[in-house]
Amino acid sequence: MEDFNKLVEAEAANIQRQGEDEEERDPESNTLHQPLLKRNRTLSSSPLAIIGAKVSHIESLDYEINENDLFKQDWRSRSKTEVLQYIFLKWLLAFLVGLLTGLIATLINLAVENIAGYKLLAVVNYIEQKRYLMGFIYMAGANFLLTLVAAVLCVCFAPTAAGPGIPEIKAYLNGVDTPNMFGANIDSKGLDLGKEGPLVHIGSCIASLLGQVGGVLFALEEVATWWRSALLWRTFFSTAVVVVVLRAFMEYCKSGNCGLFGKGGLIMFDVSGVSVRYHAEDIIPVAVIGVLGGVLGSLYNHFLHKVLKVYNIINEKGKLHKLLLSLSVSIFTSICMYGLPFLVKCRPCDASSLESSCPTTGRAGNFKQFNCPKGYYNDLATLLITTNDNAVRNIFSINTPTEFHIFSLTIFFALYCILGLITFGIAVPSGLFLPIILMGSAYGRMLGIAMGPYTKIDQGLYAVLGAASLMAGSMRMTVSLCVIFLELTNNLLLLPITMIVLLIAKTVGDCFNPSIYDIILELKGLPFLDAHPEPWMRNITVGELADVKPPVVTLSGIEKVSHIVEVLKNTTHNGFPVVDTGAIPPMGSPNGATELHGLVLRAHLILVLKKKWFLRERRRTEEWEVREKFASIDLAERGGKIDEVTVTKDEMEMYVDLHPLSNTTPYTVVESMSVAKAMVLFRQVGLRHMLILPKYQAAGVYPVVGILTRQDLRAHNILSALPELKKSNGSKKGH
Repeated sequence: MEDFNKLVEAEAANIQRQGEDEEERDPESNTLHQPLLKRNRTLSSSPLAIIGAKVSHIESLDYEINENDLFKQDWRSRSKTEVLQYIFLKWLLAFLVGLLTGLIATLINLAVENIAGYKLLAVVNYIEQKRYLMGFIYMAGANFLLTLVAAVLCVCFAPTAAGPGIPEIKAYLNGVDTPNMFGANIDSKGLDLGKEGPLVHIGSCIASLLGQVGGVLFALEEVATWWRSALLWRTFFSTAVVVVVLRAFMEYCKSGNCGLFGKGGLIMFDVSGVSVRYHAEDIIPVAVIGVLGGVLGSLYNHFLHKVLKVYNIINEKGKLHKLLLSLSVSIFTSICMYGLPFLVKCRPCDASSLESSCPTTGRAGNFKQFNCPKGYYNDLATLLITTNDNAVRNIFSINTPTEFHIFSLTIFFALYCILGLITFGIAVPSGLFLPIILMGSAYGRMLGIAMGPYTKIDQGLYAVLGAASLMAGSMRMTVSLCVIFLELTNNLLLLPITMIVLLIAKTVGDCFNPSIYDIILELKGLPFLDAHPEPWMRNITVGELADVKPPVVTLSGIEKVSHIVEVLKNTTHNGFPVVDTGAIPPMGSPNGATELHGLVLRAHLILVLKKKWFLRERRRTEEWEVREKFASIDLAERGGKIDEVTVTKDEMEMYVDLHPLSNTTPYTVVESMSVAKAMVLFRQVGLRHMLILPKYQAAGVYPVVGILTRQDLRAHNILSALPELKKSNGSKKGH
């Protein structure tokens, strides 16, 4: 005890000296024995304020298992039949997620191929009749109408359906309680957008309706924060069901029963017939593609960040401005898509071409005739007057070294760079995969033309590598992109050079800014916790963070109803430590110490008030009393509000036994733990609350120092409250 008192006195003297010392110092050079922060509670008295001036109201999900008396009793009483039933239901859920996702994906592809196909057939018909103005009016009008429908649905009925949906899913799987995430989703057509992002969002919405978030193809690398082998198997099973459903519909549609949806219904850029051989001189162009992909990908992220900031200002002005912005982009897109092919010269068909017919006049195929005479084709129209899927097939086409002119590819690349920047962010569902693939394949093919005399790699394969490099440079994925491009190209021989390109592009891109999804997460204000803490976080303890927060709000094990109501009405906290005073300490513990019994959730307190589970005297309840009033399923509900509860004046004087409802095993850390270590634990376990316990136990020492939540561990919030940390070089991020 004497040693403890000496330590307390030394700590108090150290704090006093630090308060008097105004000399500036580098936080990186701080020793672990010197507290970095002033110990005060003057930051904010607001229950909503956590750390910092800019406080988000979004907190974490309750992933933690609530090990209270009811849970323990339910777990002990489960029979083998109930356990097997639980396992069966989990796999049934995975099957239903895959089945419904596959059905909806098929319907979306059917709609896209038929709507876009019939639209293009009508436009081509007008062009063949030399009625160019009518062709433009029809194309622009159809695009305008489709965009209007999608924008109205997003703006008025399902705001969360706008955008790709992947950043929200990523935040949700990081543990963020993303508000209104699982809304309706709509797909638009006629814009420079893909359907991959909305499909991911749709799959997650289906899984949410059925019970939990489902996995997606690249969830392991890009989306999920934590992963388990059991979840991997169920995700693989769901994905297999989706593939089976899609393939079954494709086989059925080959007979012509699905309108224009047939062989080209799903993206499959088959280059399996190409014999890929590598030579020493091919290393240089492959490396150049990787470097270009990293640089261009980071530039795309940078400029898209600026554009989205401007769009946020416009969108904040109201629904009308959102609609006008979306429709303006639609009209601009139609003008560019239809008008730019008139700027290029017609190219003569190659008599030795493997294409069955040149020129083509249908909705698909290479060598589009457009405005050219017989025997000539318009290479830019081949890429623009078609669907995005067919555009990628055309630009990925092999054994076509002279099909596309460098001038046409330059126009195509510049156009899609512009459209990719101004289209993403408007009030319609959108994906980034296809626009980035089109941009990357364009400069990849241009590099292939330039390297033609020095390499034997086909230009179509250069386009594939260019698309892969730009995706890695923007999205910063590697493993999942290898799998995706392996499936798309159906050529295992491309895997080695694809891996090299992806690694180079990601490494170069990481030198400039974060991935595009991380940038969108920041713009949306979602409190995403990074995998790696900042270096300066190792010099701050969780106890020091607790000292710049308002005092922790605790409840007694047997609490008065009036105090519970007061706490719920005056705070927005989700959890409250339950502390027992006068507990009988174990042998060797100091007398008079208080006991931390556990943590009770706000939802459970509201449930108690709704069920009016009150006691007239201050006492502990028996186990049968708890089971008589509550079932384990009751504690799974989360949506109650204190305003919905009515408590009489007499009931205010009664008591509630919180012991049976408290989580007796909450995650705790000692106050001397570094913030960096606490953040890693918080993120990996998927917590909403982390209790801070004192390092020393003694009479008069409260058993809880404070509570950390997601907002407390965000670097931005810590730096806002502690501006002296901004002087640390380690706190600078590569934004």
